[in-house]
Amino acid sequence: MVDGLTHLDSLSKDIVDSAFQVHRTLGPGLLESVYEHCMAHEIAKRGISVKRQVALPVIYDGQTIDAALKLDVLVADTVILEIKAVEKIVPVHRAQLLTYLKLADKRRGFLINFNVPLIRDGISRFAL
Repeated sequence: MVDGLTHLDSLSKDIVDSAFQVHRTLGPGLLESVYEHCMAHEIAKRGISVKRQVALPVIYDGQTIDAALKLDVLVADTVILEIKAVEKIVPVHRAQLLTYLKLADKRRGFLINFNVPLIRDGISRFAL
């Protein structure tokens, strides 16, 4: 336990707080790559390990397929962040994150759309 929270819950809180900070500072309307970089920076400032553009191989029928899949952000080798800056989140965005969680064998992920007036409306948490 970390201050009454599990490690995963503590990471989730830091991720959400980081998204609020990035959105408060930059607002909507920028490219996904800008938000991705800023999120990674904000999370790293909190002393949490973070990796950007992590290659994700696809294993099919015993074969490793280099499908050029990349996780936007991987936090503490545990939580996947899929960063968007789109007018509207559509089902394929959710399916993409759920598939990444399954392929990477991770339990928690966040779909964060920065192109919203209020960031709380742009954050969705997923768990397997």
